[in-house]
Amino acid sequence: MFGAFLAVSLLTSPAYAQSVTVEEPDDYMQEHYRSSVPATLKGGTVVGPEQAHELWQSGMVAFVDVVPRPPKPANLPKGTIWREKSRHSIPGAIWLPNVGYGKIAPQTDAYFRQGLEKVTGGDKAHPVLLFCLADCWMSWNAAKRAIEEYGYETVYWFPEGTDGWTFYDYPTEVLKREPAPAQN
Repeated sequence: MFGAFLAVSLLTSPAYAQSVTVEEPDDYMQEHYRSSVPATLKGGTVVGPEQAHELWQSGMVAFVDVVPRPPKPANLPKGTIWREKSRHSIPGAIWLPNVGYGKIAPQTDAYFRQGLEKVTGGDKAHPVLLFCLADCWMSWNAAKRAIEEYGYETVYWFPEGTDGWTFYDYPTEVLKREPAPAQN
């Protein structure tokens, strides 16, 4: 019984996700966003939970959560009250949902750029750390975009995200998504 528990624990732990070899694609991931991710990010620095925690404690790195925002279910019965699920994340992080898709609309691109500018004071040399959940390509795509399209110089990618963070019992807080900028 204990052996089966140990095997399941090892297979579902954040450390196991790192043992699967996935090649880094040339372009953004366009599908299967919740699948094994590469161990590398060209131009960026990959960190684990302990390194992410050290960077967080330093107070010198902007933390950006890119987990997607769950959509309101279609066809809810009339009068149904919809409440978004709370996002428990790394304290002090900014939540920029939906910016990690392979292709993003111009409004989402502007939202991502403005969010990064907000947390870095517009300084592209200011370090940023992007994360989501374990085995989530959203943060890889977002980190790649920050490096290659937006020109950020010091980008950390935390592939284990809040799953790895909470596995180490680091603190969390409920985040509200960053409001979208007003449309003209």
